Amino acid sequence: MSVSERDIVVVQRQMSRWWWLFLATGIGWVVLAFVVLTVDSTTPRAIGYLTAIVLIVAGVNELVEIAFVEGWKWLHGVLGVLFVIAGIMALMSPFQTFGILALIIGWYLLFKGIADIIVSIVERDQLSLWGLTLGAGIIEVVLGVWAIGYPGRSAWLLILWIGLAALTRGIAEIILAFKLRGARPAVAVAMVAQP
Repeated sequence: MSVSERDIVVVQRQMSRWWWLFLATGIGWVVLAFVVLTVDSTTPRAIGYLTAIVLIVAGVNELVEIAFVEGWKWLHGVLGVLFVIAGIMALMSPFQTFGILALIIGWYLLFKGIADIIVSIVERDQLSLWGLTLGAGIIEVVLGVWAIGYPGRSAWLLILWIGLAALTRGIAEIILAFKLRGARPAVAVAMVAQP
């Protein structure tokens, strides 16, 4: 094995050890999605706080992913910081109108979708599920443009966007967790085969 192949195997082994972290965050996103989808949408304060929580969790999640991705670390960092700032702003003013919240979610979906599309195309040789990431990115961009174009959407639509975004993220992370867990035996064989 050459030095670069050995380094790749070591990185894969380190990442495969953390499969449970992606499983835990994926389950957390799914639980958050169900909580969001069952909330009373007639309370502007609840919608403001839920939006803030989703944005802050998404930002922290992006910042944690910096440790696990090979390239594009800066993009995860920028998105993470932007999401946390937007979440803090939403916490400070939970009584904002639904139009402002729809714009925040719209911009979040737009930037997240663009990032997913870029990463899926650039990393398609390394990501076996790159088509899933590409599809999710396209859906996020379409929803983001729609929300930005029509900021006066109802509370139910806003909650639906938040819930579906959290659910999509959770499912993707659960799939990644099991993919990493499934790679553990192959990585162990590769480590044994090293001279």
